[in-house]
Amino acid sequence: MTEASEGTPPAEKPAVPNEQDKAAAPGAKPKATAKPEKAPVKPKATAKPKGKARDPSAGRRGFVQLSLVAAGLAWTGAMVKFFFPRILFEPATRFPIGFPTDYVIGVDTKWQQAKRIWVVREPSRLYVIFARCTHLGCTPDWKSGENKFKCPCHGSGFDMQGVNFEGPAPQPLLRTQVSLDARGQVVVDKGKLFPVDDWDDSDAFLVV
Repeated sequence: MTEASEGTPPAEKPAVPNEQDKAAAPGAKPKATAKPEKAPVKPKATAKPKGKARDPSAGRRGFVQLSLVAAGLAWTGAMVKFFFPRILFEPATRFPIGFPTDYVIGVDTKWQQAKRIWVVREPSRLYVIFARCTHLGCTPDWKSGENKFKCPCHGSGFDMQGVNFEGPAPQPLLRTQVSLDARGQVVVDKGKLFPVDDWDDSDAFLVV
């Protein structure tokens, strides 16, 4: 062994730089920071179909409800008719038509449309004829040129007093009850009608 080898300490191996030394070394590139892991993507919820599924029993329930409502309305109508007299829902049968002096001798037809009557004035009496044909109930018309009532439905004819003389009408026309009120006006009551056999009844005419 030589002197140099004996007196010289053995050469040390160069230290291997660790990771921190590398980072601290000048000019060294910084180590890239680890990227954070991405959160797992939640699956999108499946879109629900618009509108509710039709319940097969819904139609039956609706029908039952409508039936109950209709029954309730019918019951209410029946109760109203029960507690309120029917006369409230019908035109009045009794009404004034003016004074006897408002009518001249002959047939007056001004009430035919509104009240379905004719007022007949004779020299000594006044009476009112119900304008309904005794055949099938049509309304005759007064034909002044022929001096008769003529039914447009089946051709029945009646004279000024209401006596049938042509066509299928089986009986004369009916007359209404007439009277005078406190003011002297003529009051007609279609609720009481007189056939030909009762035309001389005191309620079937007025002496004028």
